Amino acid sequence: MTEMISPKPGVDRIELYVGGESHLEGRDDVLKLSSNENPLGFPDTAGEALAAAAGALHRYPSSDHASLRNAIAEVHNLDADRIICGAGSDEIIAFLCNAYGGEGTEVIHSAHGFAMHRISALAAGSSPVEVAERDRVVDVDGILNAVTEKTRLVFIANPANPTGTMLGGNEMARLAGSLPEDVILVLDGAYAEYVEGHDGGVALIDQHPNVVMTRTFSKIYGLGGLRIGWGYGAREIIDNLNRVRGPFNVSELQLAAAEAAVRDQDWVAKCRAENATERARLTETLRGLGLAVDKSEANFVLARFASEDDAAACEAHFRNDGILVRKVGSYGLPNCLRITVGTPADNDRVIASVTAFRAAT
Repeated sequence: MTEMISPKPGVDRIELYVGGESHLEGRDDVLKLSSNENPLGFPDTAGEALAAAAGALHRYPSSDHASLRNAIAEVHNLDADRIICGAGSDEIIAFLCNAYGGEGTEVIHSAHGFAMHRISALAAGSSPVEVAERDRVVDVDGILNAVTEKTRLVFIANPANPTGTMLGGNEMARLAGSLPEDVILVLDGAYAEYVEGHDGGVALIDQHPNVVMTRTFSKIYGLGGLRIGWGYGAREIIDNLNRVRGPFNVSELQLAAAEAAVRDQDWVAKCRAENATERARLTETLRGLGLAVDKSEANFVLARFASEDDAAACEAHFRNDGILVRKVGSYGLPNCLRITVGTPADNDRVIASVTAFRAAT
C-alpha cells in the first residue's frame, strides 16, 4: 500500500472555514443574517458595469488592475502604485503570509479575530500565536508581549469580526509605534467603511512602512458574490505581494463592478447611515431583553447569553422562525450569536423572534 503523501507542516492543522448558512429545508422565507452581507444589495452602478463587461468574457482581464487601482486611489487619496487587488481581502491576507511567513516564523492574531488570519498563517507554514483579548477588544500589551524574534506578521481586524468592537486610534498608534520594524502590522479593514471618518489605517501607513491595510468590496459595497478586495502599504511590501500574486487573479467582471462601486460614494454613505440607525435599534432592543451586547462599529451585533446552552436554544428558536444567524463557538465565544443588521423589516423579525424566546424562558 502506497504511503499517503503528506502536506507541508501546518496544513493538516487547518480547520476548514465554514461560511454562514443560506438555506433551511422546507422553508422559502429564510432570512439570512449569518454572513454580514449588505441587506440593501449592491449599487446599481456596479450592476450596470458588470453587465457591460459581460460582453468581453473571451478576453483576459488586465493583469495590473490599473483602472481599479486608480479609482481606489482617487476616491481615498492614495498612491495607486501602492495598491494591490485580490479575490477578496482574504487573498491579500494569504499573499502577506506567503510572502513574509513560512517555516520557523510566527504570526500573531487576536483570540476572537477573523478565522482566515490563523488559516492563512498555517497554510504558509507559519506558527499562529493567539493573544487573549480584554472584554472582546484587542489587547495591545498582550500582543506586544507575544512578539518574539520569530514574529513576522500581526493581524488586527478593526472593527473586529465577530465582536464588532474597535481598537481606539491612540491604542492602534501605540501598537504600530511599538512593534519592531521587521514585523508587519496588518490592519484588516473589512468593515472600515461602516465607521464614519475612519481611514482604515492610512495615517499609520504614512508614518510606519511596516503597516499594511486590507479592504473588501464584500460588505458595504454588496459585492461578496464577486470576491474582490484590495490592500495598501509601502511600495516594497506591495511589490513583494505582487510577486506571489497570480497575473490574472481578478476577472474583468470583478474589476469593472468594483471600479463602479468605489466611485459610488453616495451609496456608501446611504448604507452606512441606514446601518447605524438599525444597528442602534437592534442593540438597544436586545439589551432591553436582558442580553449583553457590546457597542458594534460594524454591520452586525454580537449577542451574549448567560450560557452556551442558552445561546444554542435561541439559535434553534431563530431557525424555527426561518432566521439564520451565526454561532461563533469556533471563535472562542460559545455563549454568543452574531446577528447581521438587516433592513427594518428584517430586524423586526429578529426582534419578534428573540422577544418570544425570552418570554418563553
